[in-house]
Amino acid sequence: MTRPVFLTRVMLRSYKSIGNCDVRLKPLTYLVGANGSGKSNFLDALSFVRDALVSSLDNALSGRGGVAEVRRRSSGHPTHIGIRLEFNLPDGETEGYFAFNVVALKNGGYEVQTEECSIGGRSKGPYYCIERGKLKSSSESTFPAVTSDRLALVAVSGMTAFRPVFDALTSMSFYNLNPKLMRELQKPQDGRLLKPVGENIASVIGHLERNAPEQIEVIEEYVQTVVPMLHGFSRRVIGPMETVEFRQKMAGSTHPWRFLAQSMSDGTLRALGVLTALFQGNLDYSPTLVGIEEPETALHPAASAALRGALVKASRQTQIIVTSHSPDLLDDSDIDPDSLLAVASDEGETRIAPLDEASRKTMRDHLFSAGELLRLNQLTPDLKSLEEQTKEFDLFGDILA
Repeated sequence: MTRPVFLTRVMLRSYKSIGNCDVRLKPLTYLVGANGSGKSNFLDALSFVRDALVSSLDNALSGRGGVAEVRRRSSGHPTHIGIRLEFNLPDGETEGYFAFNVVALKNGGYEVQTEECSIGGRSKGPYYCIERGKLKSSSESTFPAVTSDRLALVAVSGMTAFRPVFDALTSMSFYNLNPKLMRELQKPQDGRLLKPVGENIASVIGHLERNAPEQIEVIEEYVQTVVPMLHGFSRRVIGPMETVEFRQKMAGSTHPWRFLAQSMSDGTLRALGVLTALFQGNLDYSPTLVGIEEPETALHPAASAALRGALVKASRQTQIIVTSHSPDLLDDSDIDPDSLLAVASDEGETRIAPLDEASRKTMRDHLFSAGELLRLNQLTPDLKSLEEQTKEFDLFGDILA
């Protein structure tokens, strides 16, 4: 059974290098652009929402250097952070949106100026609107106390009506894997979800071995395709610590040799981390969305086809967003041009839009693959879409489309 796309539309205003952004997402979306173009800031905006709900808005801002570092400055004047996420809940039948903007105060502080959440439309389902810490309207007869320095969705997550939105948004996961940390011995941790840089991968593999062995089989299949010499892997306990043990075929040996993670290459560890992030979903826990920074890093170009296949397979169960500037990863004539978002930097401002019509037609007619167009520097944002984004758009209200 294929799960519905979770995030259908993302609207951003003044988030780091992103001035204005209004894009639609697919089950698998590639953010493609040069280094420094701002691809990571798009993923970070989604991660910011998750972090603000899981911990607090203050922690989410301070962990990124404070509101002054998160908000974008335009022509020397400060601007306000705005985010709107339109979604389909995992039940596949309910759509809605969650939106808020954060205003910087003169004393260096901040406040949530407006926050709205609507499920199924104001005339159809639960909704609320908060302005500067005060409830303006709601479908619910009772409502918890809220303050202007926190997102109200945290407080209302205890209400049955809004809990599914909170759970779905906090189930997004984002990864920029670090082989150095994956290589070290690790303390046993909660293995239901892989952490952002992969520092608990041994616990995750152990959890999957116990609860979802079929997922381990899928990961092993792709790992062996990416790294043909590998025979398998498993969690290995060493005293009070744990790590990943790899089995590798060696010429002249009847049985595979065993190597701990500390002996493996960056490429092998990153491949395992990426594949674990993609296929970690199981009955115990399943992310609504997985975002991965440059999954092809440290992999041989020949492994790109296997990685691309893994991304496609995983996207049937979990929405996937990846950033990339790799022609090899995109070198497939079957890639849907609608799954690509081109990212470019214009005088320090990140612009994100679908591909221009010429590139889309070229791909649809199978004249060039996305990878070949990238090598030719022909994967560019559609100018009409960019022009539309420069116009004032409303983050709030029932404008689902």
